[in-house]
Amino acid sequence: MSRISVRGFAVASATAVTAVGSVVGVASGSTAQSNNDAEATASGTTLLADIPAGQQAQVQTASLTQQADAQAIAADADAKKEAAEAARKAAAKTAIAKKKQADAAARKAAEDARERAEAKKAASRSATRDASSFSVQSSYSVAQIQAMARQMVPSGQFQCFSNIVDHESSWNYKAVNASSGAYGLFQALPAGKYASAGADWQTNPATQIKWGLNYMNDRYGSPCDAWSFWQANHWY
Repeated sequence: MSRISVRGFAVASATAVTAVGSVVGVASGSTAQSNNDAEATASGTTLLADIPAGQQAQVQTASLTQQADAQAIAADADAKKEAAEAARKAAAKTAIAKKKQADAAARKAAEDARERAEAKKAASRSATRDASSFSVQSSYSVAQIQAMARQMVPSGQFQCFSNIVDHESSWNYKAVNASSGAYGLFQALPAGKYASAGADWQTNPATQIKWGLNYMNDRYGSPCDAWSFWQANHWY
């Protein structure tokens, strides 16, 4: 008992693997090797065989428990590492997929907006009659000028077009601003701007209507866009 009492279970536990290995060697018939091990450990290492039979099971159990705990810790660490790597890959894959979706949605929105703008401009520019298709008269009533405009301005844009003419000249194609010299249905300044639509701009309201429609389309995109600007600024 002196060897056990001196070294105790601390020594036995510290050499649990060696002790268990020695016992396995004895059980398998390695007698010579066991004798050598006994001689080698006689100087200070407690073998399982040196421990009382009643305590050997406790030593073996403690050793196996330590091994199981170490294996469980290692397995848990590996599992956590694998889970973290899987989560990282999944997050990266999700981020890439979301970016692709966002890029595709942005491209689709841009294409839709461009198509709507082009369709809107095309509709605004598609007058049913040109200025030259109207017969020339010596004078025109407001009703006649409005009738011309209805045939030249797309129906969906006419009200906006009319609102601007109402505010600028009250449909008087000979209206002159005494202070600035602005002229005609749209109060063009200088008045000579109308000439880009026709040489008869001073006497033909259809020529002025053509110029005004082109101006609104070119500068704002449509008469309704021009009217929106006019409402915000009281000029266009």
